[in-house]
Amino acid sequence: MNIVLGISGGIAAYKTPELVRRLRERGADIQIVMTASAEEFVTETALQAVSGRPIRSNLWDKEAEASMSHIELARWADVVLIAPATAEIMARLAGGAAPDLLTTLCLATEAPIAIAPAMNHVMWSNPAVQANRTTLEDRGMLIIGPDSGSQACGETGAGRMSNPDDIAAIVCAPGLSGKGSEAAGALKGLTVLVTAGPTREPIDPVRYITNRSSGKMGYAIAHAASAEGADVILISGPVALDEPREIDVHRVQTAEEMYAATHANISDVDIFISAAAVSDYRPTDTASQKIKKNNETMSIELVRSQDILASVAALRDGPFTVGFAAETNDVRDYALKKLENKRLDMIVANRVGDDCGFDRDENTVEVYWADGAQSFPMAAKAELASKLINLIAERYALVHGSDAKPDLSVVSIKGGAKQ
Repeated sequence: MNIVLGISGGIAAYKTPELVRRLRERGADIQIVMTASAEEFVTETALQAVSGRPIRSNLWDKEAEASMSHIELARWADVVLIAPATAEIMARLAGGAAPDLLTTLCLATEAPIAIAPAMNHVMWSNPAVQANRTTLEDRGMLIIGPDSGSQACGETGAGRMSNPDDIAAIVCAPGLSGKGSEAAGALKGLTVLVTAGPTREPIDPVRYITNRSSGKMGYAIAHAASAEGADVILISGPVALDEPREIDVHRVQTAEEMYAATHANISDVDIFISAAAVSDYRPTDTASQKIKKNNETMSIELVRSQDILASVAALRDGPFTVGFAAETNDVRDYALKKLENKRLDMIVANRVGDDCGFDRDENTVEVYWADGAQSFPMAAKAELASKLINLIAERYALVHGSDAKPDLSVVSIKGGAKQ
């Protein structure tokens, strides 16, 4: 894949050498084009060292432009990626302005354009910036992020450039440019329903039971399925993630709401991926007012939540069903038991705890099905999601059209996989 990486003048430009490394690890050729402001934050020397190519920055470079190099670059690119993308560069793109080499390239190219915004959280929420964002998305540009967190200004909020590994995984996914994998469009024409994030089970108006799920894995899977051509429905618990505009998102809070939303949308679904961390139990009663600290102890009676995954797997003529098993110990054993007991088509298993799993940008998983297994080493969740979706598409294609679920009760476990 040939990628033109545009770097504009934001503090997040210091992350671009790492971004170049991540893109090259995925086999991409990188040509960097910098704005004049970007040169204040990162040096051409560093970028040339990691990209292996001379840096372009001047539209009026007589030597390069003697052969209309900006047009050649526009034609050479399979993808144009701008990271970081400042509010200024977004405004130029939205207005069709071309005062420099980077924006001229964007007007002259027929390649898809992706941008990774990075700016102060107040700037990002400004109505003018959001209007430009909407304009660019309506024209087909892919907006990656931004993430939320602490910023260089010392404030906290949405506006941080996304993790370089996540950006690289998204840009190099097959669906963006049509290059990079034989499985491009592997889910075209199919409908995929993904659940993601935690649920919150209220105790009273200010307290609830929940878990540490960030929703990042589920959202990454939804993005990856969309990149493979699927129509994606995302049932999301409460998360601090931007809502993907290309996906049909349904926001819920509780396990009961997620159950209802899943079954309200399941009828025409081909593949169901249950990546949400649904609360297994919920309070029997919810207090209408805040519970006061009057006693030394307090007991809360819990009742079991409805099992969304099992209920979908049990549907007659239901979808190809993929579950997740997040365990602190005996991961493989619990995952295989869940695969069998709930009669799933596949299960994705990973260990969670203080040092892994939740709240992180990377993950490692084992995937099991009736007659096989596959391991995926530690990788960015966006990259891992793309690989998982390709595996799910492959398994779906093998069993598609079969009315019978595999008989999991008669298989034996050997060598880490069902045989």
